[in-house]
Amino acid sequence: MTANEDQEMELEALRSIYEGDECFRELSPVSFQYRIGADGDPKAFLIEISWPDTYPQTAPAISMDAFFNNAISSSIKQNILNKLMEEVEVNLGTSMTYTIFEYAKDNKELFMENQPVSTVTAMNNCISTGHPDVAQPSKKKEKKEQLSKTQKRKLADKTDHKGELPRGWNWVDVIKLSKTGSKDDE
Repeated sequence: MTANEDQEMELEALRSIYEGDECFRELSPVSFQYRIGADGDPKAFLIEISWPDTYPQTAPAISMDAFFNNAISSSIKQNILNKLMEEVEVNLGTSMTYTIFEYAKDNKELFMENQPVSTVTAMNNCISTGHPDVAQPSKKKEKKEQLSKTQKRKLADKTDHKGELPRGWNWVDVIKLSKTGSKDDE
């Protein structure tokens, strides 16, 4: 088989395997992206694979330059790329895009173990970087409204034993209104 026929067969296989998978994206017939990790996972990353004309006899171009990977340190990106290239060398001459994606999924935790987790705290409006096992500062407790004894007594008199106001407490007395009438009646 020629390289072009191998590429067509692998393209067809990738489309059928990853059909409906939101992590997989076909950028072009020779370029693919795959998100490793769940959406919203701080240790998720994106791999982009592009096939040269002579693929699979030559190695595909693997990139992690996507905007999605900006939070990952360059040393970790390089480490991931080195490990993936080792896997490419092992599979050279065969269709390997699926193998590379699966290898990255299987080794995600190993690849990202030294990546610090970035979190944004709304209270301080700052970005803090740390490891997930480090405790974050606790949130301030909301103060409850303080009532005086008289206010509490009045509230207790208005409510039943459950703390609820009786049915119709805010209704207008229709009979009183009908007795008073309007100024036009006089």
